[in-house]
Amino acid sequence: MSDAIRAVILGIIEGVTEFLPVSSTGHLLVAERFFDLGEGAFWDSFTVLIQLGAILAIVVLYFKKLWDVAIGMFTGDVYARRFVIGVLVAFLPAVVVGLVAGKYIKILLFNPWVVCFSLIVGGAILLWVDRIDLKPREHDATRFPLLMYLYIGIAQCVAMIPGVSRSGASIVAAMFLGADKRAAAEFSFFLAIPTMIGAFAYDFYKNRSEMNVDHIGIVAIGFVVSFITAIIVVKTFLEYVTRHGFAVFAWWRVVVGTLGLIALALGR
Repeated sequence: MSDAIRAVILGIIEGVTEFLPVSSTGHLLVAERFFDLGEGAFWDSFTVLIQLGAILAIVVLYFKKLWDVAIGMFTGDVYARRFVIGVLVAFLPAVVVGLVAGKYIKILLFNPWVVCFSLIVGGAILLWVDRIDLKPREHDATRFPLLMYLYIGIAQCVAMIPGVSRSGASIVAAMFLGADKRAAAEFSFFLAIPTMIGAFAYDFYKNRSEMNVDHIGIVAIGFVVSFITAIIVVKTFLEYVTRHGFAVFAWWRVVVGTLGLIALALGR
């Protein structure tokens, strides 16, 4: 299989799974392990770098709202300023945990067994939360209380375990803290912007000496594919969860995790 085709497949997986509560990292690791989709140092960086394509999709889809927030920052809009502070507050716990324990997490937990178990456990939790009769009080992701942003950020740190899902952890936390399903999902999108940009910048800086022209071309392919796929998925996802909830994603996690464990047990 050519590197270009690998880049397209991984770009699709990234675009589809980044904002769904199913764990993009987990799916990428499983794809690399079972389908020979590029194991190795470059491909480890590739899966981080193409996340920026999915993030750009969020910026495009929410450009007006993000622009209004940016303008509000300089025109005295209290809600805009609180939202920006809230995103930064939610982002900081992941930065601290990543700097302190990121290397050890990658060494100890980045393997298919952990991913598969995390997919199953996370699916069970998501299914449970989806069935609880929660009473949402917050309906706008840009107007959560500051403490709520902090608690969501702390919950997001659990997603450093591969297979947990960054969006899943933040969505579940937001719903428990009073957000409706749509607002919870939208805030997970907004929180992804600084989180993924930070991961991109760190990984690119760390591995810049290993990048050559061919590598940059492969990353560009994955970037574009993940961008286009994410735009389609995010628009569809929001409409779906507003009407039907998260059960289908929970069962997807359980099925993928179970099949992965069976394959591992059979020595694949």
